Amino acid sequence: MAISVSELAARTPDTRDRYVDLLRVASLATVVLGHWLMAAVTADGSIGNLLAVVPELQLLTWALQIMPVFFFVGGFSHALSYRSRPGYATFLRSRLQRLLRPTMVFIGVWTAAALVVQLLGGDGGLTGVALRLVAQPLWFIGIYLAMVAFTPPLLKLHERYGWGAFAVLVAGAAMVDVLRFAAGVPYVEFLNFAFVWLAVHQLGFLRADGRITLPAVLAATGLVGAAALVALGPYPLSMVGMPGEKVSNMAPPTLALLCHGLWLVGAVELLRAPGARLARRPAVWRAVITANGIAMTAFLWHLTAMLGVYGAMLALDVPLPEPASAAWWAQVPVRLAVAAAVTALLVAAFRAFERPGSRPAAAGGSSPMAALGITLCLLGVLGLSMVGFGGLLEGRSALLIAVPVTAPVAVGMALAGWLLVERASRAS
Repeated sequence: MAISVSELAARTPDTRDRYVDLLRVASLATVVLGHWLMAAVTADGSIGNLLAVVPELQLLTWALQIMPVFFFVGGFSHALSYRSRPGYATFLRSRLQRLLRPTMVFIGVWTAAALVVQLLGGDGGLTGVALRLVAQPLWFIGIYLAMVAFTPPLLKLHERYGWGAFAVLVAGAAMVDVLRFAAGVPYVEFLNFAFVWLAVHQLGFLRADGRITLPAVLAATGLVGAAALVALGPYPLSMVGMPGEKVSNMAPPTLALLCHGLWLVGAVELLRAPGARLARRPAVWRAVITANGIAMTAFLWHLTAMLGVYGAMLALDVPLPEPASAAWWAQVPVRLAVAAAVTALLVAAFRAFERPGSRPAAAGGSSPMAALGITLCLLGVLGLSMVGFGGLLEGRSALLIAVPVTAPVAVGMALAGWLLVERASRAS
């Protein structure tokens, strides 16, 4: 029997850190809103980036590129979860159930839709762009899978070395950028997908043990460091990827993005007391519980909703003003409202897959099988985020680190990995 939101709110223990839940919801909502706002679609169906049209707005990414906060919160939650479920396979299944089930449904639906579109010959224009863009949120899933996979060993290092383990990851990120920009070592930059994001994740472990005692110092260090790197080094101003740029702070991540993450983590920790009071308000807490129950589904489908809105506008000959013009800004509230409504419909259709399965994981399980499963899954999901759903029949490929990967191969790896994780947790 499903438990109502009001019942869940009433059952919430006083010891629960509600501010962490609030941060999780707020960070994903900020990402969704940012994606909707940044899309600059023109009357001919081409899709640009508002930050490229109005470069002055790139400074806003220093506050609104909020993904480091989500990964920081993930580290906090993973530390608590693993300590309560120390078996590797059991821990993986418990953390990944609500992540992988809606993700696999999303991949399955879009794979089938892409095949139909391609067989009908309709994969050109905005549709072709959409087949590529809708897969982009999957990069976040892939990185999050890596964080879950590395939680047990990195948590042990944290428990032994504390801030020292975090410092090693920061040093690794700095060394990668030196080798990349000063020595021109090829492919080394991809290591920062691990060093940068795992360093932010490690801050969550420190938060779980109450070891972030000087958040103002953390925020100031990060902000000054990011500003200095952007001013003096090869790093761009924007903390999100920009079309056509030679260097991106996001893909792969840079030391500047890591400094940005330190600034954001310090900032949200400075707001911890008022944020906790806000989260304890009954109406706010009920809203947080509701949003957490559908967050992954909404995140996966929000670009589908946005592109569907623009596609409908083009099909119905609704005027699309020049991006960043006065008429364009006046149209923004309507477009956002319609995109939110379409996302709500998609959430209603697919939210059931975000609910945890009824079958509990067995104690113990096969750790090698689980490790292989999550590795295949994260490689498949990351590969799909890069190649998209277009060109399924032609074998169109994208470079995953240094290896070409096609969409069918990426889908196969993701599905096989998920099944292995599920099987590993039930193996005796």
